[in-house]
Amino acid sequence: MDQLCNILIMKRSSKGIALLLICSMLPVITLIVSCKKTENPIKFPQGIFPDTTLNITDINSVYDDFNTSCYVLNGDIILVFSSNRGSSGGQFDLVQGEITFTFDQTDGEFGFGSEITNDAFLSKLLKTANTSGNDYGPFRIFSSEDGYEYMLLSSENSSGNLDFYYLKNRPVFGTTLPDILGPFPVSLLNTSYDDSYICLDTNQDTLYFSSDAGGNFDIYFKKRPSETALSEWFGTSYSVSATVDSINSSNDDKCPVVSRKYMVFASNRPGGLGGYDLYYSICKSGKWGKAHNFGPDINTSANEYRPVLVTHEDFSNYLMIFSSDRSGGKGEYDLYLRGVSFTGLE
Repeated sequence: MDQLCNILIMKRSSKGIALLLICSMLPVITLIVSCKKTENPIKFPQGIFPDTTLNITDINSVYDDFNTSCYVLNGDIILVFSSNRGSSGGQFDLVQGEITFTFDQTDGEFGFGSEITNDAFLSKLLKTANTSGNDYGPFRIFSSEDGYEYMLLSSENSSGNLDFYYLKNRPVFGTTLPDILGPFPVSLLNTSYDDSYICLDTNQDTLYFSSDAGGNFDIYFKKRPSETALSEWFGTSYSVSATVDSINSSNDDKCPVVSRKYMVFASNRPGGLGGYDLYYSICKSGKWGKAHNFGPDINTSANEYRPVLVTHEDFSNYLMIFSSDRSGGKGEYDLYLRGVSFTGLE
């Protein structure tokens, strides 16, 4: 600044006074410029899961990988899913994995990584849960009512049909692995038919599942009595469940998962893109609305199956993870992820 003033002063002429005035004002101008507000680099206050379908490559195998359950822990997504990789394409067992992701708030770029894991507790849990038959459709939750973590699944019984079972444990603290209780049959629901793909809603007061007890697979629900622990409820005597009539069809409707007021499921009803497609329904005034196909952005002429919805406090939309045997994957069925938003659909 001193050099600039000197130059201006050295060139004094008839306008010298004006030049001197400019020099005297430079510190003030500099102060004003230095107080200019810095532009906020954050363009995206909340993350956005991508609206493109991505293969979870590092978890998938050349065999069938599907039926996942998602458990968000410390920002990462812990997966337990069914795979027949361990038997080279034969029997399905539960396998563990993990998804980590990043989101750049300045440019909106989403990135994720995935891997098959060997967590000590999950290894213990899955060793206890897996049977000599096929094991499908895991669903993991934590119940604040009794302080237990639960894992529900469908396993083949001695007759070759699918029944529901549950395991429970105290949460993991430190390096000590908690005892795992079970598996116990869900007597409340099990029939002599195939009972599969069980879940609880967000409030854990309603069970949803699919069964072919009526001839084809339908989606059923059952309300939990208030102040009844989950394990106590699961162990009560069998009673008939009600169908969700507003979304069931004359074909197979399976794999319901409920998050807040949204249900996603798979169906091979007419009018889809081919095989099983993914559908959603929205609950209004306590009643589920008609089923809507997710359309060609998600569904293909192949099978799309077992969708699950994941919420994250730092993201504005849902992450949906599902399985598909579409072309271009690593194996028969692969696991995929994609962001979905129900905004404007209600």
